[in-house]
Amino acid sequence: MEDYNSETESDYTSYWRDWFISSRGNEYYCEIDEDYLTDRFNLTGLNTDVQYYQYALDLVTDVFDLDCDDDMRDQIEKSARHLYGLVHARYITTTRGLAKMLEKYKKGDFGKCPRVMCASHPLLPTGMSDLPHVQSVKLYCGKCEDLYNPKSSRHANIDGAYFGTSFQNILFQVYPALIPEKTIERYQPRIFGFKVHAAAALERWQAGKREEMQERLKEVGLEKCFKEDVELEEDMEEDDDEIGGLDGADEVLAE
Repeated sequence: MEDYNSETESDYTSYWRDWFISSRGNEYYCEIDEDYLTDRFNLTGLNTDVQYYQYALDLVTDVFDLDCDDDMRDQIEKSARHLYGLVHARYITTTRGLAKMLEKYKKGDFGKCPRVMCASHPLLPTGMSDLPHVQSVKLYCGKCEDLYNPKSSRHANIDGAYFGTSFQNILFQVYPALIPEKTIERYQPRIFGFKVHAAAALERWQAGKREEMQERLKEVGLEKCFKEDVELEEDMEEDDDEIGGLDGADEVLAE
């Protein structure tokens, strides 16, 4: 908004999408074709999700001419951003939208994977939910198949629903050559240069998981679900019997 304070209102409305895409924090978005925005079929159902829907659409499509106060203008501007994001999630699953996002992916506009073993593999934006106001956008690495938070707080505030849960999967379906080779390379822990024995590490992990499971079972009233628990109880009972027998023998001798 502040970039266009020196422009007339008609100049501002004619540049809304250009301004929005070029604004800091909006680098993850691609520009939606006007033909897509003006086709009402592509906007089905969004009128119930966006306040001041028609005014917001007019602003996004550069035909906004309502004379309103600043408060109303701010509300419409907020709705226009939300509307653009919801339409964006649909657009990037189309052929044209996928091609635009592919170019941004190749240029690394979404960042690189922070995992060392992925060797700075480029990331893709994705949502954890298709519903707005549930989760912020995450970044998906096709090499390690894991999710990461954006580094910038500006990007971390973007709603994940503006990219949806299907985009990255559709992209790899349409462009299978982009699917990276998987690697079995993993970080190998060492102590003074010697590898930590894998079996020992696995045993510690299994023991920890077993203890967690036992705690959960105790919470629901199931304490003796493992063979070792039963054997331990039997051993304790035998020990008690032996101690009781010794006590009885002592009493006899004392008499």
